[in-house]
Amino acid sequence: MKTALTEKYHNEPISYKEALDLFEKADFLDLAQIAKKIKLSKTGNKVYFTINKHINYTNICSSKCLMCAFYRNEGDKDAYTMSFDQVEKELSGIENLKEVHIVGALNPKLDFSYYIKLLETVKKAAPLANIKAFTAAEIDFFSKISSLSHTEVLEQLKKAGLQTMPGGGAEVFSERVRKKLYPKKIGFEKWAYIHELAHSMGIKSNATLLFGHIETKEEIIDHLFKLRQLQEKTKGFLCFVPLLFHPENTVFEGHIQKKSAIEQLRVLAISRIILDNFDHIKAYWVMMSDSISQVGLHFGADDIDGTIEKENIFHAAGAKSASGLLSEKIIEMVKNAGFVPVLRDALYNEIKVYE
Repeated sequence: MKTALTEKYHNEPISYKEALDLFEKADFLDLAQIAKKIKLSKTGNKVYFTINKHINYTNICSSKCLMCAFYRNEGDKDAYTMSFDQVEKELSGIENLKEVHIVGALNPKLDFSYYIKLLETVKKAAPLANIKAFTAAEIDFFSKISSLSHTEVLEQLKKAGLQTMPGGGAEVFSERVRKKLYPKKIGFEKWAYIHELAHSMGIKSNATLLFGHIETKEEIIDHLFKLRQLQEKTKGFLCFVPLLFHPENTVFEGHIQKKSAIEQLRVLAISRIILDNFDHIKAYWVMMSDSISQVGLHFGADDIDGTIEKENIFHAAGAKSASGLLSEKIIEMVKNAGFVPVLRDALYNEIKVYE
């Protein structure tokens, strides 16, 4: 499978069979060439990053997903729930903050009022930052604990400060995998419904895929096609983020090896090729490492995330990347990869281009 492919998949949407053939059989560098050509046609030589901060407000969870190293039971010595004073302190002193990313566990002891107050606290502490908060799994959980509809939950959260949503919560859209690894979590139908509802209310969101555990290549391709179809319907997704599974400190430690750089980059490239109606694909440095995400810019990615300051969830699972990066480091990474760094806000409005 050689260079004729690069023209074909740049000019027309790919079919499921073609995508699976590419994913399984295409030469590694051919795949990179196709994905990079699509990236260049969408965003040119620009690579986006932002100045952001992660708030992981609690690790106490009722879901107990098998692939999660972050969750704790109530009473565990390292279980926690952040106070609003702690949240405010976490946000103090960060200059030029553009985005606050808020996700946490499904804590059965917290009332819905906690999440409203959490957003209000963040909005007060960082009034100029976009608040990107709560996965679809969290939204569904809030609906259950509050006896409010999903619409009412989103309306109240939006009023309190919610502006955009992250894309996690359904991991991989396979009922087979869901039943084995996270049976208490929502599946694709509810995930899609909540994102479609959010999009209809003007709340843009990201989309993700957690790969590298027990999923098959077919399930990865199916996941991506479901996202493409949903984006065709709502046009509300900002960015797609493939998330690498880290087995350390989970039941899979010693049984599953972390995917190689080549396998990670193949997923990144096929994502760019299939998701022709997504403007942005992220090489998330927290999951992939600085160096692999840098190479990922040549495999279709046009976004490298941001400074983050401190990330807890994936580092609990053994991610070896730094917990945060300076803007200067990100700019250097992008330039050294041969691209132009662009500071963005959460909606991909360009703030500064570093020619």
